[in-house]
Amino acid sequence: MIIAVDAAGGEYAPHEIVKGAIKATREFEVEIALVGRKEILYVLAGRQVKKLGMKIIDASQVIDYKESPIDAIRSKPESSIVVGTNLVKDGKASAFVSAGNTGAVLFSALVNLGKIEGIERPAVGSLLSFSPTTPVVLIDAGANSDCRPNHLVQFAHLGSTYISGLFDIESPTVGLLNNGEEEKKGNRLAQETHQLLKDSTLNFIGNVEGQDIVGAKANVIVTDGFTGNIVLKTIEGMSATWLHSLGQAGQMISKAYSMPSRAMKRDVGLDSWAKRLDFSEVGGSCLLGVNGTIIISHGRSRAKAIMNAIGLAKRTAERSIGQKIKEESYG
Repeated sequence: MIIAVDAAGGEYAPHEIVKGAIKATREFEVEIALVGRKEILYVLAGRQVKKLGMKIIDASQVIDYKESPIDAIRSKPESSIVVGTNLVKDGKASAFVSAGNTGAVLFSALVNLGKIEGIERPAVGSLLSFSPTTPVVLIDAGANSDCRPNHLVQFAHLGSTYISGLFDIESPTVGLLNNGEEEKKGNRLAQETHQLLKDSTLNFIGNVEGQDIVGAKANVIVTDGFTGNIVLKTIEGMSATWLHSLGQAGQMISKAYSMPSRAMKRDVGLDSWAKRLDFSEVGGSCLLGVNGTIIISHGRSRAKAIMNAIGLAKRTAERSIGQKIKEESYG
């Protein structure tokens, strides 16, 4: 299995991307194809290229996060995003991981890979909990701002297939994100979607509110991409604040008891809390509904996040999530 990695995308590219890829080859025993400017990547990867069996795929152009996704994809066919996506299209890579311009990654996947038959709109599924017992995926997390009720029902199907395939859950629970539990709550989109989900074959448990997301009340939290992206970024922002506070608390406690900070955090349970809050533990979100495995990482991803995104890509590809989606009925 070869995982293609966009070495030019993200705020900390290419250094942190290369570091994360090197860690992933050791952690997950996967072959990596770094996509970017080869002269730079050969210098950064150095002896690890031959030692770990890594590949360097040249991509002479870079798409900046400020660029228009559509214009950039059309005008930069040799960009790392387009080249990486085409590696998946041509069967030379099992998945593509990118922390680059999210809109460009989405558009490149739509243009070069195409939608799975029967899928009206691919959606971004973001894992909020990677726990085997209580996994949670938020869908859509940013691909579709304006949606109709039937789109949200498809998102729910995609999310259910994803969670079921990744964690071997026979009948994942589905909740519709709303501003109240009552069936008639919410705007027209929420009310009409509720009825469609209620009539579907999904394990729909009804509306869930904001506080239910982190409580893992449902395995699949379905909403439109506009709302989902705001929710995701709110959680990431709060998590970053809490992580900083936990770090300071750990340092204060370790000084008070004259113990190493790392040992103290472990002994009082701060490490487990930190892992639950750290977005880099998951690494990225999966674009569901296209003909290939695409993992979208945060633009601020460092080596740890990239390593885990590659691990998620491997697991998603190994478990043939795309094929499972193709086998489902989304009509």
